Amino acid sequence: MKQKTKKSRKANHQLRLRLTGLFFAVFILFSVLIVRLGIIQIVSGEEYAAQVKATEVTPVSSSVPRGKIYDTNHKLVVYNIPEKAITFTPPLNPQPEELLELSKKIAGFLVMNNKDIKKVTSRDLKDIWLLEHDNGEELLTEPEKKLYEEEKVKDKDLYKIKLERIKEEELQTIDKNLAAIYRKLSTAPAFSKTVLKNEKVTNEEYAIAAETLEKLPGIDVTTDWKRAHNFGNTFINMLGEVTSTDEGLPADKLDYYTAKGYERNDRVGKSYIEELYDSVLQGQKKIVNTITNRNGEIIDSEIVSKGKSGNDLVLTIDMEFQAQVEKIMQEELIASIQKPHTNLLDTAFVVAMEPKTGRILAMSGQVYDRKTKKFTDYTPGTFTYAFEQGSVVKGATVLTGYQTGVRDIGETELDEVMRFKGSGTFSSYQSMGVLNDLKALERSSNVYMWKTAIEMMDGKYIPNGTLNINPDKIETIRYYFNQFGLGIPTEIGFPNETAGIKGKNISTYFQIAIGQLDTYTPMQIAQYITTIANGGYRMKPQLVKEIREADNTDNGLGKVVDEIEPVVLNKIDMNDEMLERVQQGFRQVTNGSQGTARSYFANEAYDAAGKTGTSESYKKGVKTWNLSFAGYAPYDNPQISIAVIVPNAYLDGYAQPHSAANVISQRVFRAYFEGHSGGE
Repeated sequence: MKQKTKKSRKANHQLRLRLTGLFFAVFILFSVLIVRLGIIQIVSGEEYAAQVKATEVTPVSSSVPRGKIYDTNHKLVVYNIPEKAITFTPPLNPQPEELLELSKKIAGFLVMNNKDIKKVTSRDLKDIWLLEHDNGEELLTEPEKKLYEEEKVKDKDLYKIKLERIKEEELQTIDKNLAAIYRKLSTAPAFSKTVLKNEKVTNEEYAIAAETLEKLPGIDVTTDWKRAHNFGNTFINMLGEVTSTDEGLPADKLDYYTAKGYERNDRVGKSYIEELYDSVLQGQKKIVNTITNRNGEIIDSEIVSKGKSGNDLVLTIDMEFQAQVEKIMQEELIASIQKPHTNLLDTAFVVAMEPKTGRILAMSGQVYDRKTKKFTDYTPGTFTYAFEQGSVVKGATVLTGYQTGVRDIGETELDEVMRFKGSGTFSSYQSMGVLNDLKALERSSNVYMWKTAIEMMDGKYIPNGTLNINPDKIETIRYYFNQFGLGIPTEIGFPNETAGIKGKNISTYFQIAIGQLDTYTPMQIAQYITTIANGGYRMKPQLVKEIREADNTDNGLGKVVDEIEPVVLNKIDMNDEMLERVQQGFRQVTNGSQGTARSYFANEAYDAAGKTGTSESYKKGVKTWNLSFAGYAPYDNPQISIAVIVPNAYLDGYAQPHSAANVISQRVFRAYFEGHSGGE
């Protein structure tokens, strides 16, 4: 019994020793851990905190679908076609060797488009050659290497020497497809998603890229878009263009766009409607915060904003009517060119507006190439190209005569051959005798208008006498003309709009009265005739009537975000009787017994009013004549006003061989009223 007790005590003693040793070991470990934590917190705390702070958050944005464009009847005009795309988002300061290695992997399955391969330069090939040949050390002499080691030669100087010594035949061994890929990767801005290829990406290329993303750092597959048009080349110039992914921001507007938060490779509208309404169509880009460590490596990312598709535009243009107008212009140009003495004829312009709102229903410029027998669209010429418009402005002359007090309603003048001492003779196309303001418009009397202008410039016609006028008063006439939109910007909204050119020959200042001194654009004439048609309100020409939210379903248009209200730029300061008098004169032009446009409009159901015009001009040093017409219909409740100009219609010295402007106007009116009620 005593022996068992002894053994038991001995065992308990050994257990206590073991437990003591274990507790001591645990104590030592905890002590080491505490000391270590103390060292980390006290000694190295600042260093680790700095490493944490060294991570950087960079917002990276990517484009969203651009807004669509519809016509006034909600027919889709411009839309996006989805395209498979392969993109690259580079880290901060990627190493050239790494980019070349990545390029080789990509070149194994991706074939770049010809336009990208053509952009590869000799310099690109030389950079790749250097990377594949130990940075070109073999090209340097030992003395040159020594000078570099002694810091007597700079890197850029050695680099230049290397480039010069690479032989052209050595560059022929470099794969151009590889070079095109490397060029794209090496020029991509850090953390910015750059399109590597988004045109003609094959299903195989897309699939291989998607399956090997983990082996291709920075590479991703996505869906991009390109603009498409439902109406072919109809109105194509005015719809405008969007920059490609290669173009990015226009160089001449780089500061403007970057100040607004755009990135260099963003696609933006670069002309006309696409450019003017870029902020509407662009949408809100998707934004992802990219988190990088101190080495510039991406360690995480988070979506900040999913983005929002661009809003849609609803134009004022009726695309079916627009297509009809373009077809009419082309047919009449070809028909006119077949006639004699039309050697320099090749262009026509038409602008059709809604008188009460200023909304543009159709506008076009068509140019015919006699060699290729093809037409090109020159619609911007309706507000960038100014002409001597001729007698279409005589309504403004009569109204200015009323406003300045040199003419009363119904006042008569003798239409005669005017002879000035030392200046030759001036006359209408025939001597008309005594006529009043209405007949002067109906028969298009030049003399009535000249005498009116001379009196407005403090002069008076004296047969065979010297023409004495106050030349400063030309600006008075121009001031009143401006109220109708003649000689000033129409405010259509495009920066390249011209206000025309002011004639400077004092001896012929009176020619302003018949549209033979200053030049005006077709858009200015359209604004002028619209002002007369609607009762004296100069309306701002508008191409967009609504902005709507994007609706990416099959339900059609989204809800209205903004409805563009008509804008009155100014109201003509005159009594209604004066304006109605000129309106009546314009109706006699188209319906009167001696109206210059009677044969074209007297029997038309839509009851038009307007004014014809011819004017001297020059092209290639040859004297020619322009033909024009400005009018509206119906007379008592105008729904449409038009301005038509056919410059250089026929050569000087010949009787007018055709009346293209009148025929085009007649057919445009018909086309409009065939598609709209109220024309019968």
